Amino acid sequence: MATYVLIHGSGDSSWYWHLLSAELRERGHDVVAPDLPIEDDTAGLWQYADTVVEAIGDRRDLVVVAQSAGAFTAPLVCERVPVDLLVLLAGMVPLPGEPPEEWWANTGCAQARREQDERDGRAPDDMIALFMQDVPADLAATAFRRERHQSETPGRKPWPLAAWPNVPTRFLLCRDDRLFPADFMRRVVRERLGIAPDEIDGSHCVALSRPKELAERLESYRAEL
Repeated sequence: MATYVLIHGSGDSSWYWHLLSAELRERGHDVVAPDLPIEDDTAGLWQYADTVVEAIGDRRDLVVVAQSAGAFTAPLVCERVPVDLLVLLAGMVPLPGEPPEEWWANTGCAQARREQDERDGRAPDDMIALFMQDVPADLAATAFRRERHQSETPGRKPWPLAAWPNVPTRFLLCRDDRLFPADFMRRVVRERLGIAPDEIDGSHCVALSRPKELAERLESYRAEL
């Protein structure tokens, strides 16, 4: 049995993982999915990591999965507790000393997204089409109703690690992601992690649209350890 540690992204909560958590528990695993203190203007990335570490407690056999901006927190957790595997799911790969709020400009994300919007014909104000075009409509509506305020505090200070943690790392790219288009993320992952990403069909919120497929992929990674 493994312990899957699930770290949500900006403006989100542990609810994002509820379908994936059920899939993993059905397979006999423990799941830890804390709510990060994203509404607290006094909390930075180390406080986010503290929240995750406290939730882990004395559990071991850890597989850390970080969605989107959760990728800024997950490596800090890996510095604090023994982690068997780190999986970034559509993750914003940080660089040492780079403030998270500068990630967008430094990676060229805005231009990549504009080009993707032109290809898809997405209206600029259609957030469901941006984040979760393949999520059932009622589930997508619930997800947006549950959105939380995201403090700007974690984005302002330089990312604190001097190097990537010495933990096996996989990156899982979502092929139909409109927030972080696939070609854009292939380049970012290659440049920042020096690896080729793995790929899965689905939108940015693949844990809601394809939880079973995602669980199977995570299990395949664990089996390779």
